[in-house]
Amino acid sequence: MPNLSQFYYNGHLIENDTITLDAASAKHIWQVLRMEPGDELLVTDGKGHVALCVITTAEKNRCDVAIRSVSFTDRSKHKLHLCVAFTKNNSRNEWLLEKATELGVSSITPITAARSEKVHFRDERWEKLLVSALLQSQQAYLPEFADVTSLPDVVKKFSAVPQKYIAHCIPEQPRQPLSGMLKPGLETVILIGPEGDFRFDEVSLCMNNGFAAVTLGEQRLRTETAAMAACAYFNMINDGQD
Repeated sequence: MPNLSQFYYNGHLIENDTITLDAASAKHIWQVLRMEPGDELLVTDGKGHVALCVITTAEKNRCDVAIRSVSFTDRSKHKLHLCVAFTKNNSRNEWLLEKATELGVSSITPITAARSEKVHFRDERWEKLLVSALLQSQQAYLPEFADVTSLPDVVKKFSAVPQKYIAHCIPEQPRQPLSGMLKPGLETVILIGPEGDFRFDEVSLCMNNGFAAVTLGEQRLRTETAAMAACAYFNMINDGQD
């Protein structure tokens, strides 16, 4: 695909169809990019499809585009599922969502643990944030943002994933550095606990169900920092695997 501005469309992308982008995209195209009918752009559905389009109508609150061609990118086999206990600080949660999306995680699951904090979920705002991060990073897949899930249900949900880890800071329970445990090319799930960490019994539950206990370094990291450290390392060792 050429190096063109990319936009999001929550619908089917079919060759030779004409679609109408949302008002926010239309305003950006008309007011910021100063694009006109005849200009080309890219549109993704966040499900692997990217369409090369030509603008047919460009107005302040409306933009119609004609789809010239549609390509599909298979999702990588080394998918990363990030399961994390969100904090009560929504600005930190939003930073996490943005950066995890930029780093290409396949799914984000907010988890509840014994020491989890009460979180006010802002579904519409957070969905827009995920889309914005997707477009900024020029990707074709929007991460699945799951409902809040209890730790036992997370263990069941990802039971078939070949590579499973739980990060914790409990000195009495054995753990190995993630850098020495993580293998490239495999679908992976990693659990990041709340600010007060997982409890002993929670770590034991996960380990009894095939999760390996890991550490992310000697420093005690905030929840969102730990999550990004895991995502960044996963990307690094999988670079060039496809």
